[in-house]
Amino acid sequence: MIPTDTHLQIGSLLFEGLDQIDLTGPFEVLSRVPNSTYRIYGASPEPVRDVRGLRMLPDATLRDAPRLDVLHVPGGHGQEALMRDAAILGWIRDQAAGASHVLSVCTGALLLGAAGLLVGRRATTYWNAVHLLPFFGAEPVDARVVIDRDGEDRTWVFAAGVTAGIDGALRLAAELRGDEAAQGIQLGIQYAPEPPFDSGTPGTAPPAILARARAAAADITARREATARAIAAELGIRVPGGDPR
Repeated sequence: MIPTDTHLQIGSLLFEGLDQIDLTGPFEVLSRVPNSTYRIYGASPEPVRDVRGLRMLPDATLRDAPRLDVLHVPGGHGQEALMRDAAILGWIRDQAAGASHVLSVCTGALLLGAAGLLVGRRATTYWNAVHLLPFFGAEPVDARVVIDRDGEDRTWVFAAGVTAGIDGALRLAAELRGDEAAQGIQLGIQYAPEPPFDSGTPGTAPPAILARARAAAADITARREATARAIAAELGIRVPGGDPR
């Protein structure tokens, strides 16, 4: 927990083709953290569209971002286009080095991996990409939220897919300002989910539903795996058997 009289700079990465709830779910939590400034940063000041077409606008560009205390990296299909973007990866690497807390949501974890930041870490990501984590040197954990620490220097919060970002952000809020502050935020946004179906994970979804979801994502999954394999070779990471699934 960080002293409440310490002002926090919290920043989220915005990019074309992200999944908006990977950004806006945590925004609902992190923008309410006491004594903090929350802003969204993009590669340019131009608006972008999320994977479903929602138009979004950054507050400022990456080069205008201050040294962040909390870095939030969302995911979505657009993540794949950034896996070789030296400017984006360099910004993530630089900001993570100075931050006390880093939150990734969904395939934002793969961007951290491409930046070389997952080696030796316990992590999670979207269910259809979790098998790629070992290519970045990470230990995959089957959990909605995973917390990993660099001693007292830095805390890493990894949230699984999409809506898990809200859970991850609440865990992060508790790390920053304590449980009571996080509980107050949870009440303020009335976060008490009661889903109508128990189909939110591969383990609970009906087999036919899961098969259709895997088929629909086959192209992006294959591209992600090819990129992950190439990055693993560059990082000198050998995945036993070649395919961790």
